[in-house]
Amino acid sequence: MSQPMAVGVMLGVAALILGLMLWGWMRRRRRDSGIIAPLDTRTAAQRESDGGFTEAGLYVASTAHGEPLERLAIAGLAFRTKAAVTVSPAGVALELAGERPVLFTPDMLVGVDRATWTVGRVVEPDGLVLIAWRTALGVVVDSYLRLHSDPRALIARIGALVPTITPSASPSTESTE
Repeated sequence: MSQPMAVGVMLGVAALILGLMLWGWMRRRRRDSGIIAPLDTRTAAQRESDGGFTEAGLYVASTAHGEPLERLAIAGLAFRTKAAVTVSPAGVALELAGERPVLFTPDMLVGVDRATWTVGRVVEPDGLVLIAWRTALGVVVDSYLRLHSDPRALIARIGALVPTITPSASPSTESTE
């Protein structure tokens, strides 16, 4: 095989691989099109006046709840980027570079935890912050953050916003004899 032919075959294989990657991403976007990230309609000044607690870090990914390797292609939360996380009485606001701010209101929050790995990122034990939130359709999503500082204060503040579910009173099983 001549050198120009070998280069042509290699370019063809590379184009095929890139085409398959694009096809897979487009299918994922269609699959996840019903999952909407809740946009924060407040201005930056309003967010600051809420007296929020802000941390800087890296937004890593959003995945299906409990499945850290199942990336979701949610508009506004699809790509890893720099992030600022603000926790206030209004909820948890994510300001991602190049995207509109997202706000998880307290009623949307399901939980907050620490994680070691997710799609595309493995760190030291408990090096990621996992924020579990519920969409308008009831789908639970896990969003992962990597902070530049110790995440304990952020986790405590988010945890204070998570609604607690009180067990309902169970019917008495005592018999009257």
